[in-house]
Order: sequence, then C-alpha cells, then structure tokens
Amino acid sequence: MCVQNTYFLESAGGQAYAVGIGMKRISLIIPCLNEEQAIPEFKKEVDRVFSEHLNGYERELIFVDDGSTDHTLQTIKELAAESPEIRFISFSRNFGKEAAIYAGLEAATGDYAAVMDVDLQDPPSLLPDMLAAIETEGYDCAGTRRTTREGEPALRSFFARAFYKTINRISDTHIVDGARDYKLMTRPVLEALLSLKEYNRFSKGLYEWVGFRTKWFEYENVERVAGKTKWSFFKLFLYSIEGIVAFSTVPLALASIIGVMLSFISFLSIIVLMVRELIWHHSAYGWTSMVCVFCLMGGIILLCLGILGQYLAKTYTEVKRRPIYIARERS
Repeated sequence: MCVQNTYFLESAGGQAYAVGIGMKRISLIIPCLNEEQAIPEFKKEVDRVFSEHLNGYERELIFVDDGSTDHTLQTIKELAAESPEIRFISFSRNFGKEAAIYAGLEAATGDYAAVMDVDLQDPPSLLPDMLAAIETEGYDCAGTRRTTREGEPALRSFFARAFYKTINRISDTHIVDGARDYKLMTRPVLEALLSLKEYNRFSKGLYEWVGFRTKWFEYENVERVAGKTKWSFFKLFLYSIEGIVAFSTVPLALASIIGVMLSFISFLSIIVLMVRELIWHHSAYGWTSMVCVFCLMGGIILLCLGILGQYLAKTYTEVKRRPIYIARERS
C-alpha cells in the first residue's frame, strides 16, 4: 500500500512498517539440484508473500541449476516463459551449493538480495520482517537460525551442534549456532561477499567475516515441501572440515603441540628405561607394549600429516585460480 509516496510493509504477523519512497527490487537467489517438484510450490509461496505483504517492491528470482539430472531446468524455463521476473543460470556440471550462491549473488541486480532454499525450509513468510529490520531499524543484514532440529536424525543433530561449538572456540569468526544460508542483505554486503574470490567457499563463515550489523530471526525447523535432501552425513562432515580449515589455523598449531608433547614423553620414557635397566638387568622387555606405543605414535603422526594435507590441498586448489563455476546456459 502506498500513501503520499510512502510504502507500508505489512509483516506476516500483521504489523505494519513505513519503508520509504519508490520501487525497490529484491533479488532472490535460489540454488537448485534436482528440485523439479519443489520449484512450482516455491514460486507459489513467493508470489503469495509479495502480493500480500511486499506489493510495493519489484522481485527478481534467480534460479541457479547446479547440474541437475532431472527436469529442474525445464521446469524453470517453463516458469520463466510465464513470469518475466524469473532468471536462471545453468551450470555445465555440479559445482556445489557454494558456487551456486556465488553465481546468484553475481547475477543479482536488486537493491536487496536473499539466498533461499527452494524446498521452503527457508520460509518466504519471514521476508517482510527481515526487510523491516533493514529499512526501519538500520541493520545491514537479516539472518535466520533454526531453534529446533526436529525431523533430523539424532546423530546428525549431535554432530551439527558439536561443529558450531568447535569452530567458535578455535576461530575468530563467530558463527551463530543453527544459522542458515537464508539471509537478506543490502547491496554493500553483497558487494563485500563478491569481493571474496576464494575457490573453497564456506558461506556461513563468509557472512560473518565481512561483518556488518545483522539482526537474527529464529524459527522452528520446517519440513521439505517435496523431494529429498541432497546433504548426506558424509557430505556435511566434509563441509564442516571445509569451514574449520577456511576459518581457523588452530588445527595446525594443535598438530605442532601434539608433536612436542610426544617428543617430551618419548624422552622421559627413554630415561626411565635406562634407569630401570641399570637397576634391574634385562628388565627392559615387552614387545607387545612397544608395538602398541609405535602404533599409537604412528596414528598420531598420520593424523598430523592429514591436517597438514588438508591445508596444503586447499592452498593447491586456490593457487590454480580456476573459475568458481562454469555456466552452460543462462537466461
């Protein structure tokens, strides 16, 4: 609704906000991987939210097809033929969600941009309140976090919480527990994210690293509207390693500390064995215990080499300067 060139934004809860003058554009960035069933439902919900609460704003929907093998791209094209606000980018292969987010941010032309999952686990109904936080309260970003993990396997939830606790202890970049990629941001924040050209990307950390004032919105876990999650436990585990390596060098220091401690313990053990042999002749035996010690030390050494290898591998992929993604087709 517009009164004397001032638009009034109504939140999903019925609260009205005065939000300035003129038509502004909101770009929605939607990574997709085999989501042909969810895309039409997502479009319907976005249309509803904009018609009921954000009718004073233009919208731009940027679907990024991350190498889907089903009819995801065809579904997007059919919707784009009917709705001029829809744009799309189709990758030449699967480059991952992080690359899809970067491609969408790069293509966005709006005054504001939001990254959203197409499965409606990121509720579009939160957009009016998120926008009000930016336009009326002076925030640069509006982020979202889940307060519950109902519907997830217990083991997955346990390791997710353990990851947030671990990374916040060893990293200077604080990541909010339960934070989602669903975030509405102003143009300066978007440009700051695009200035980070690294190939190995961890968006949750990058959001926090660039700074800016952020207001957090909490909501309970929402089930997918259609399809199955593409994030297996193993993929999430590798993704967590990506985040730790990208935002902390503490594992490297830990490997050095373990090495120093083992060297000190080994030196003490040699002294003890020498004294024992001098007092009780032929007492320094025990092949089983020696083998156990060697296996333990060998395992720790391999662990430390693995940590070093992770950092070396990330450095290797960065110095090659390959593109973050390759587009096969775009609207």
